[in-house]
Amino acid sequence: MKEYIKGGNPYMPLWEHVPDGEPRVFEHNGEKRVYVYGSHDIERSRYCGRNYVVWSAPVNDLTDWTCHGVSYETHYDSILFAPDVVKKGDTYYLYAAEKFGSLIVVASAKTPWGPFENPVETRLGFDPGVLVDDDGKVYAYWGGCAAPCYIAELEEDMATIKEETLVSNPLGHSTCPWDPRDDGHISLIDGFFEASSPRKVLGKYVYIYSKRYEKPVPELGVFTPNNGFLSYRFSDSPFGPFIGGGDISFNGGEILRDAEGLGVMTYPWGNNHGSIMEVNGKWYVFYHRQTGVNEFSRQAMLEPVDVALGGDGALYIGDIKYLNGEPVSSRPVEMTSQGPHINGLDAYKWISAGYACHIHGSALRAHIEPRYEQRANVSTPVVGITAGTTVGFRYLQFGSNSPRTVTAALDRHQPLTLLVRLDSHQGRVIARLDFSDGENEKTASLTAGVIGKHAVYFEFQSKAEGEIASFDRFTFS
Repeated sequence: MKEYIKGGNPYMPLWEHVPDGEPRVFEHNGEKRVYVYGSHDIERSRYCGRNYVVWSAPVNDLTDWTCHGVSYETHYDSILFAPDVVKKGDTYYLYAAEKFGSLIVVASAKTPWGPFENPVETRLGFDPGVLVDDDGKVYAYWGGCAAPCYIAELEEDMATIKEETLVSNPLGHSTCPWDPRDDGHISLIDGFFEASSPRKVLGKYVYIYSKRYEKPVPELGVFTPNNGFLSYRFSDSPFGPFIGGGDISFNGGEILRDAEGLGVMTYPWGNNHGSIMEVNGKWYVFYHRQTGVNEFSRQAMLEPVDVALGGDGALYIGDIKYLNGEPVSSRPVEMTSQGPHINGLDAYKWISAGYACHIHGSALRAHIEPRYEQRANVSTPVVGITAGTTVGFRYLQFGSNSPRTVTAALDRHQPLTLLVRLDSHQGRVIARLDFSDGENEKTASLTAGVIGKHAVYFEFQSKAEGEIASFDRFTFS
């Protein structure tokens, strides 16, 4: 029996929904693993949930994730928003966002997966991020939308702010559409929105955050207010001033080009939150994407990123452009289906449609249907498909010998034709599958050989109106 792909993008099982993921590499009992701490979207009709869970993977295999179970339960009968975890000495500290993020408590444990206990109330605020510096000093960063961001050093208790160190609004604030009160900050068209995550990279203090654009970003298909970006600025001091920087990731999917050369998003963007981490000598950005028509079933994503320090002291993070060996600019890395499978998903395993990074052309806003059943081989289908919809996956690995056939499975459908295209949503057709009534799985021969790494797209054609299919999975043989 064929195996299902695991650890793609999303890298956790498709039934799990952990957004806001802060990655940390910790060595415990002689083993180095990357741990992810985030919110837990289990309420289904609103953000987050009433507990946190911890997932981890060995640093040499980011496709092999283990769940350590619940690490913290709410102590206030409330929803828990985005947390952070750091280690100092032999103790791990969880900054839990109780009461919808309005009360930050710090709890502790002797293992990176908890359980985190004995919560102590702090005066930190929304979306806390914490940095333990090389000299042992600890800095907290926080803020979000209706209030500016803040930075302060913490006392040895990891909870108390050193009042004389408090810095207000070091980044400049974005607008806040649901709380337009004037609290004295200057609203910027590309300012800080939420999701503080401080890191130290190549000797620089890096403030990673969610940026809200109120201006067009035409090359990425952004023409309305948008906070699907994970961005950064950097400084020589933990308190700033923070300069430069750019955008590391954007969760709007593959970006196409229209007839005028403008960008076109192919995935439903939504809020973004995460950070970067060096894992086994390579840098990655950990972020999240949406699935359905709301933001209540978000999933953990990752992509490799490049990190470089310019001769002028500027720090570049993302997809970096070099000139004569010197970094000169960076842009967001692409959103992919492969995630940690950096050589491409194995084309000869079952690949769930839930790994799509391109869903385009539907009249019904096709999207990935969330699933919550905690079982092996759960697949998340793409639903809302209408005639002309394309569903794409970047990237698959076919190896050195071409497959002969492709098989696709649909949960339900009208009579339709499914074209399999290579490299782009308008690329050459390498197979055609004609589905009649009652045929939920179909195999067709390839009309051309395919080797190596490629993007693959499925184009749905039909004369039927409305929803014509629910796309479950596919494989090559």
